[in-house]
Amino acid sequence: MPTSNARNATGERAPSELFENVTCPFCGMLCDDLEVERSGDTLKVRKNGCGRAVAGFERKLPPSSPQVKGKDVALPEAIQAAATLIKQAQLPLFGGLATDVEGMRAAMALAERSGGIVDHALSEGQYRNFKILQTTGWMTSTLTETRNRADLIIVVGSDIPKLHPRFFERIVCPPESMFDVTPPKRTLVFIGKGLDGSPASGPRVGDIINLPCPIEQAGEVLGVLRARLHGFAVTPLEVDGITLAEIDALAERCRQAKYGVVVWAPPSLDFPYAELTVDQITGLVKDLNQTTRFAGLPLGGNEGAVTAGAVSTWQSGYPLRISYASGAPDYDPYRYSISRMLAEGEGDLLVWIASFAPDLTPPATDIPTIVLGTPGMKLPQPPVVFIPIGTPGVDHAGRLVRVDNVVSLPLKDLGRAPLPRAAEILAAIEAAL
Repeated sequence: MPTSNARNATGERAPSELFENVTCPFCGMLCDDLEVERSGDTLKVRKNGCGRAVAGFERKLPPSSPQVKGKDVALPEAIQAAATLIKQAQLPLFGGLATDVEGMRAAMALAERSGGIVDHALSEGQYRNFKILQTTGWMTSTLTETRNRADLIIVVGSDIPKLHPRFFERIVCPPESMFDVTPPKRTLVFIGKGLDGSPASGPRVGDIINLPCPIEQAGEVLGVLRARLHGFAVTPLEVDGITLAEIDALAERCRQAKYGVVVWAPPSLDFPYAELTVDQITGLVKDLNQTTRFAGLPLGGNEGAVTAGAVSTWQSGYPLRISYASGAPDYDPYRYSISRMLAEGEGDLLVWIASFAPDLTPPATDIPTIVLGTPGMKLPQPPVVFIPIGTPGVDHAGRLVRVDNVVSLPLKDLGRAPLPRAAEILAAIEAAL
């Protein structure tokens, strides 16, 4: 069977191709060991695919064409209609932003040209991290460091398999290590009720400890843990489901760890003032680094969220939620939240980009909407302009930044559908302004 972008003598794609070492774009981990076969316009995950990957790669695309006011049009007409709307807008909002590095660069350029606002659909979770990073700083690890070095992993209030199905398989439970033929067992601690620890199995996993408090109280548990590490008395303990003896036992494990990692996913910490839990996590890491080695590992980053934040920082100096209305980037994490702006009637045009999942739809709004989306999106209301775009790593090549912010990984063109890239469409719209 032909492999890796095989083409026939005329330069066309072969009827079937087998792709190895494929990077999966459907969660922030960007697992890069998949094997995917294409037959015609159908993809099949043959190796190392989780449920999220299978759903993404094997999704059947319905027929789709550019539309203006619900009617099929040629692509140049849709681009011109989008450009006209943006040119007329006083304050366009560029949201969704589920795209790759090149798509995000093009979105930033168009927002700057049109004096718009830039914000990712999943930025609310990210800002629980950003607030703490900006005010107190933190010490973080990477996926590779955690996989190879950690002997104690503490999961705080996050049901990680829902967001990253292969995190335990690839990072927590692999039998091998870069440094040891037979690596030592590692202790896993889950702080919070209802967290799925079922994937935590295998020869690499040692003790598994559950501290089943309500998710909203995970930060309080960490606060008590920090107090006990400093030798402070804590009476009475007012955390449901956990005793002081259990916290003291965890404190001793933390002291004895050679490389501990605290893992959390901001999308799971979805309750008021959840950034205070992140603050306790980063504070715990700093405390323990006085006597041993500890690090944090924030996860999340699906729908290209980490990529959007990284590109925004590269190009503007700020992490999303920026406005170009004044002609220069202006950062305000409250004022320039697009979800808040739409709820309060701010902005006069929404440009929504969603190239990965059909369910990342724009919020209902009374203002005109332009959607650059993957075919099959179930939109809450017909947009003025709809342009179908390809998925990076499936329909065209691209790059995404991994959840730990240390590398960008290349995405292959698997040739599923001849759909345009978001970057191409955005650049064409900018050229038409």
